[in-house]
Amino acid sequence: MIIVREVAQLRQAIAERRQLGTCGAKEVHGATIQQHTVGFVPTMGYLHEGHASLMQKAREMADTVVLSIFVNPIQFGPNEDLDSYPRDEARDLEVARREGVDIVFLPTVAEMYPQPTRTKIHVSALTERLCGASRPGHFDGVTTVVAKLFNMVNPDLAFFGMKDAQQVAVLQQMVTDLNMNVTIVPCPIVREADGLALSSRNVYLSAEQREQALVLSRSLFKVREVSEDGARNTFTIHQIRQMVESTIASSPLADIDYIEILTFPGLEPLLPEQRLSDVKEDIIVALAVKFGNTRLIDNIRLQKAEVLSHV
Repeated sequence: MIIVREVAQLRQAIAERRQLGTCGAKEVHGATIQQHTVGFVPTMGYLHEGHASLMQKAREMADTVVLSIFVNPIQFGPNEDLDSYPRDEARDLEVARREGVDIVFLPTVAEMYPQPTRTKIHVSALTERLCGASRPGHFDGVTTVVAKLFNMVNPDLAFFGMKDAQQVAVLQQMVTDLNMNVTIVPCPIVREADGLALSSRNVYLSAEQREQALVLSRSLFKVREVSEDGARNTFTIHQIRQMVESTIASSPLADIDYIEILTFPGLEPLLPEQRLSDVKEDIIVALAVKFGNTRLIDNIRLQKAEVLSHV
């Protein structure tokens, strides 16, 4: 595994990997050509099994796997946890080695932003809801740093977890709008055995907060049950939201930021009176809830076929 900290070193390492030889085969206009594919996993570090699942998928689909670890300051608001965000470089590198990563990019802030950033990428509409409403400017920071990383790595495939489904939708829109030559690969949420979605911020939770945080996955699993029960296809969007809210409200420590039921990936709101079974698109039930100073997000995606098969 190669560890690099400068952009020039990163580009050289990737170029050398591509020159090693062609590993994959691809059909183009009826002919088989050889192609060396680069898979990229951008992270902010403090890696857990959710990140590991992204690396595993990248290892499965690409010839070279590149991992970046960078706590991006421009996606944090003035009162957010930039300074206290958990970091453990040695542990992260062990995880990367275990998962067969080829190149790890560990830049400093000065390397990523050698001068004040005067250019930012803004995706409209999709960033105005959910976390975008709660964290103004957050997604401009995400899209800008990801675009920079894409230009540095030039990957064929980029892997992102669906725990932040809005981020996936925003980045897919950016890639489409700007004709970026990379495919976004969404990967499933990874959960603890008791249902809590894995997050680097889980380390902030006290034992009591962590126990009560299980209401998040519990509320979403109830939605899954409703969507899979043909006898309940008269549930409206409003009733689904009420069900989620009442479940979360059973936790005294839970402070709800938002509960939203939207189309995916368009993130368009649904009418409260619509029946779940009347929606002919994929649906996402997304939420953000604070436990003390720790803000957790979670979601569940109901794919069109899952809902309509029970109508």
